[in-house]
Amino acid sequence: MSAGTPGTDLLQIDEQLSDEERLFRDTVRAFVADRALPHVADWFEEGTLPREIMPELGKLGVLGMHLEGYGCAGAGAIAYGVACRELEACDSGLRSAASVQGSLSMFPIWRYGSEEQKTEWLPRMAAGEAVGCFGLTEPDHGSDPGSMRTVARRDGSDWVLSGNKMWITNGSIADIAVVWARTEEGIRGFLVPRGTPGFTASDIHKKLSLRASITSGLHLDEVRLPESAVLPGVTGLKGPLSCLTEARFGIAWGVTGAARACLESAIEYATTREQFGKPIASFQLTQGKLAWMATELYRSQLLALHLGRLKEAGSITPVQVSIAKMTNVRTAIDIARQARTVLGASGVTLEYPPIRHANNLEAVLTYEGTEEIHTLAIGQALTGIAAYR
Repeated sequence: MSAGTPGTDLLQIDEQLSDEERLFRDTVRAFVADRALPHVADWFEEGTLPREIMPELGKLGVLGMHLEGYGCAGAGAIAYGVACRELEACDSGLRSAASVQGSLSMFPIWRYGSEEQKTEWLPRMAAGEAVGCFGLTEPDHGSDPGSMRTVARRDGSDWVLSGNKMWITNGSIADIAVVWARTEEGIRGFLVPRGTPGFTASDIHKKLSLRASITSGLHLDEVRLPESAVLPGVTGLKGPLSCLTEARFGIAWGVTGAARACLESAIEYATTREQFGKPIASFQLTQGKLAWMATELYRSQLLALHLGRLKEAGSITPVQVSIAKMTNVRTAIDIARQARTVLGASGVTLEYPPIRHANNLEAVLTYEGTEEIHTLAIGQALTGIAAYR
């Protein structure tokens, strides 16, 4: 089903999109239908995402698409959100690969990097020829990145990095890692190319969520880098947190795609599955589930659209992003679980998307700010009291 057809988008929310935004929607949706949807259940079951999907996303123009120059599309925030939505309608792992590339790896280079760093990396990353990852989370420090143990010390004209990062999307396939480390002057960002002596990545296996995604640990053992590897434009937590705000915006949009896919699957199944001599969609309890899922989805879509307008107006704040990320992910999980009940026993198989989306969204609820941390950020904005400690 199309999100714009009567019966699935009763509020006609996509009618609010511009012609350019609809073009991105249709282009990404067609790519997903042709290239990804036929294979995503296998990728999920096998626990992988093909590396060759990245240059294909580059040709599509979605890698770093909200950035200006250096081969990036320079699209608006809503167009970027719509692209994230269509990618995640396929799988959260596919959207994660694109958003980690654009918002967590390319964005810090674009915002805080030197001209030499931008010229060297951004065009290749926009094309998907070079893959990036974002090294902030550590085994013992997720929600409290300010306590990170990864350190960088000066040694003559060089920097030497040591530490470990955990739960890193694209880690083992990345050509460049944006690694955040403590220094005497504060937290700094470093560009660590693949193959640098002392820098290794190992994949994390036995995941039950985000299986169609490469997730790795990074290990830095006395990694020596030149001064030119430092992002010169930022010092302190502002650097990594601003990147996370960019990525969370994409999540707030993306999860509405996962929720939509679950609703569409439930409607299709309910109108074709017969019990007691008629389609289960004719029963009041089933219609009640479908109506609840649809109205909750519309609320999330409207929140994402409002967030996009705030971003394009230049007035968006991190707490507004926290509101949308927390609310929309929780809503998407609830829709996925409800859709699964409509499908009955069939809903626990990879033949249908709800259980896969439900599993993926458990990770999305946690990464790039847990639900608890976003709750406290909103609470602080309401009361003026920080309850983190």
